[in-house]
Amino acid sequence: MIKTYKILSILLSYPEKEIIEFLPEVIPNLKSEGILKESEIDGISKFIEYFQTCGLIGWQEHYVQLFDYSRAVSLNLFEHVHGDSKDRGQAMVDLMELYNENGLEINRKELPDYLPAFLEFASLQEPLKAAEMLSEPVGIFDHILKKLKELDSNYRFILAAIVSLTDREPEPVQQPHTENNY
Repeated sequence: MIKTYKILSILLSYPEKEIIEFLPEVIPNLKSEGILKESEIDGISKFIEYFQTCGLIGWQEHYVQLFDYSRAVSLNLFEHVHGDSKDRGQAMVDLMELYNENGLEINRKELPDYLPAFLEFASLQEPLKAAEMLSEPVGIFDHILKKLKELDSNYRFILAAIVSLTDREPEPVQQPHTENNY
């Protein structure tokens, strides 16, 4: 298992008590695996420091306000390329089949394109395959990163770390045309 991918998945998940309890272990684990550069680890340290001071309720409120009310920073990857089109449904089916073929069962309340689920899946792959998988949607990650930077959100540090894990140069994402793009 690639611990770094799993840790990034956890940090992007809805905050629960277990995640707060895990925060002191994050930096030592990231450093021991040695995949991220020191600058990304420093950013994740800032992320942790900020949310430790917010407390669980404050962190949860921040998460909901940020990710549940804005499509611009949605953690559902296909939202950024397919919107509400039929293509999104087929992409979900294909991704779910890929997960099932490789032994990952995701929580049924989560959509398969939920970034933490995708990162968890990548964490179970061989390093080269995981890096290749991560490079495919790097344009989406970069798009979310730019929006988080505009919002001055500490989640930008997590997305910056994800983008740094790929060798591919991010290409701009063509936003789908939907009536509910807010």
